[in-house]
Amino acid sequence: MSSTKLVPAFARTGSDLCATRAAISARLRSTVPSTQSQPSPDGEDGSDPTRGVARKTEAPAGEHIRQVQHRGPPRPKSKVSIEFENTKEAYKSKDSLELLRSLLVFKLCTYDFLVDKNKELMTLSKKFLGKKIFEQLMKMTFYGQFVAGEDQESIKPLIRRNRAFGVGSVLDYSVEEDLTQEEAEKKEMEACVSEAEKESHGVDHREKKYKAHRQFGDRRGGVISARTYFYADEAKCDHHMETFLKCIQASGGSSDDGFSAIKMTALGRPQFLLQFSEVLVKWKRFFHLLAAEQGKAGLAALDVKLELKQLQETLTKLGVVAKDDTQNWFTGENLGLSGTVDLLDWNNLIDDRTKISNLLVVPNLETGQLEPLLNKFTEEEERQMKRMLQRMDTLAKHAMKHGVRLMVDAEQTYFQPAISRLTLEMQRIFNKEKPIIFNTYQCYLKEAYDNVSVDVELSRREDWYFGAKLVRGAYMQQERTRAEEIGYEDPVNPTYEATNEMYHKCLDYVLEEIKHNRRANVMVASHNEKTVKFTLHRMNQLGIHPSENKVYFGQLLGMCDQISFPLGQAGYPVYKYVPYGPVNEVIPYLSRRAQENRGIMQGSQRERVLLWNELRRRLLSGEIMYRPAY
Repeated sequence: MSSTKLVPAFARTGSDLCATRAAISARLRSTVPSTQSQPSPDGEDGSDPTRGVARKTEAPAGEHIRQVQHRGPPRPKSKVSIEFENTKEAYKSKDSLELLRSLLVFKLCTYDFLVDKNKELMTLSKKFLGKKIFEQLMKMTFYGQFVAGEDQESIKPLIRRNRAFGVGSVLDYSVEEDLTQEEAEKKEMEACVSEAEKESHGVDHREKKYKAHRQFGDRRGGVISARTYFYADEAKCDHHMETFLKCIQASGGSSDDGFSAIKMTALGRPQFLLQFSEVLVKWKRFFHLLAAEQGKAGLAALDVKLELKQLQETLTKLGVVAKDDTQNWFTGENLGLSGTVDLLDWNNLIDDRTKISNLLVVPNLETGQLEPLLNKFTEEEERQMKRMLQRMDTLAKHAMKHGVRLMVDAEQTYFQPAISRLTLEMQRIFNKEKPIIFNTYQCYLKEAYDNVSVDVELSRREDWYFGAKLVRGAYMQQERTRAEEIGYEDPVNPTYEATNEMYHKCLDYVLEEIKHNRRANVMVASHNEKTVKFTLHRMNQLGIHPSENKVYFGQLLGMCDQISFPLGQAGYPVYKYVPYGPVNEVIPYLSRRAQENRGIMQGSQRERVLLWNELRRRLLSGEIMYRPAY
């Protein structure tokens, strides 16, 4: 049995991708551990967020820690401090009418009835007021607060104004299908169940977490801050790709350092993401089972190193591979000369098959054989899988051409292993010279730190630029409910405090990598002021200057201006997510913004207090008619 069956890979399409695969297979990797840090960040419960002190991990006996060369410009000694309470500076980009609009919208977001019934109320308003008056009313309130304009041309003034005050843009065409729950469930079940599954009547090797369930078919349920795509057909996926291409082009035309965001579920049939995720998770689980056989259970992901000789004996004993074939699986070319196999080596025993469905094999520990996840795939399913990969490749090349960095958004945990792996493969190809592709890590997940640390280590070994966006996460309620009802382990951290700690732990790890290597880059996508202050403090401690453009900050348009604009005016790279689209077609987006603001505004009145303070200051100083000059 050949090594090509071990771990599924990112399937290349076209002659240029084959050439890229050949280049990747010749990469040089080291199996010697690198300098690491174990931060002890504080949570966001009022304690000091600046206590984290990095500590070096001790190297195992007989091994040497690789010293990572410092790259890039020398670290400036000057420290930058920012005050988020200075309302004159925070709101200097806004006229007084915009401040009043913000106060009105944020106040409305605190009323449960208005938020819970917002879509119904908007529908009634449109019916009674008429399309023209309704659109004008929306532009004076919610639409004007959270959406930049109707098309790429109309949003240019706002982009230029924000840029003049130091704030960049992440363009996001926010039009969504307004489906009923029944329509969403029907689309999801059709898109996530293969023909083989329909014929097998439940007799397969699938795990329930990675199968479609009608009660969770509407993936919008319990999600308030993330856009949801439902598969219709390949033409619709091509349409989504064209929309993303236009966003990339517009972002490149509006600035020299723009970002654009995409979602994998918009680019293809989600059936492939479900299946690929299950395969990746089962192989990772198999690796840890083999680690337990060698008495190495419970260690951090990067600390698990399987003894090669013992591993070969175990695989032969289990019947997964014939004894004569083990030398073909584990060679010095693939694994280095250390005599051990770690998780990265395990993941990199990759496949060059042309048929993607042949990659979807998993170990069956009962029979000791590698088995296909499903019995067969139709030719159309094969084509659909390849088209998703082709669309991703097209977007990445377009982003590189226009000098735009592409952020791949995180999604549900039953899709995410595949999304992360495919994103990583794009990073290997496109992040050789600079960070083009950014992966997203949801820090409310228990495995977030392991995911970040493993991917950073891979970027070190293969010498490409690591790019990450850190978020707390958008699917917590949905993930917990689904795990409980279907019957698998809850993937979410048990408390909000644990999520804060995880966020700071992951962030500090990347900041330490920037200090040592200067080839890592991170976007701190957070509205939490304590997290922003934690980041600024650690940047000062580690000598990371904002002018290096290694640490970015991100917030949504219409929210947390008291954080975004002071950062931008102090020279930090900061970006607003800038949604745009016709009024009537972004109502689902506006509905989510209302719900998200309800939680934020009920928990803290800080932003409203600052807005009132600035209006009062302008009134007393005779600046109530203030208009920003730029």
